[in-house]
Amino acid sequence: MSDDVGTEVQAPSWTRAVQQRLARGLPIERLLPDRQPVYVGSWVYVFGVITIAALVWVIASGVILAFFGPQWWHTTSTGRFFNSLHFWSVQLFFVFMVLHLWGQFFMASWRDGRAPTWMIGAIIFLVSIVAAFTGYLAQQNLDSQWIAANAKDAVNASGAGGFFNVLNFGQMYGLHVMLVPVAVTVLVVVHIVQVRMRGVVAPIDAPAEESE
Repeated sequence: MSDDVGTEVQAPSWTRAVQQRLARGLPIERLLPDRQPVYVGSWVYVFGVITIAALVWVIASGVILAFFGPQWWHTTSTGRFFNSLHFWSVQLFFVFMVLHLWGQFFMASWRDGRAPTWMIGAIIFLVSIVAAFTGYLAQQNLDSQWIAANAKDAVNASGAGGFFNVLNFGQMYGLHVMLVPVAVTVLVVVHIVQVRMRGVVAPIDAPAEESE
């Protein structure tokens, strides 16, 4: 009986394999470190933190706007306030994301096996452009109609018009409030996890003992 139990415990298990892989790649001291190298205080990394903070405000204000709908954010003072909060949060998100992206580019942050971290950051930027574009189309005002009418030819010329109809408010609104934000959020979480797994890249001219 004990042999059967022992055999069962030692049987291959994908959950155990995932658990062991996470334990090796992301130990608790990396996930929640209590000390960081001095160069982590660089503004390049601060820009990344501000980008995440802006994303939190974007999602929070976006949830409120999605709950009450276009009429509320166009006709009431509270709605216009949250619409403005959402808009300016997006501006901050893009400004600091670009600053973070440029800073990491000039720091060659793909060094020492960190290429996946860098590539996911670049993908976040591209997906965020889609989020911003569908957001403009979801405004339900003259600006959104003008943008949609002028963008449809470009989208059709790219071959994406067959399944990406910029004149379809329902489709653009659904993409903006559901699919694209989920994609951005998941990618940001993966990006942060990869930073925790591999650590932040040291400056190019940092001494060897400082970068460890």
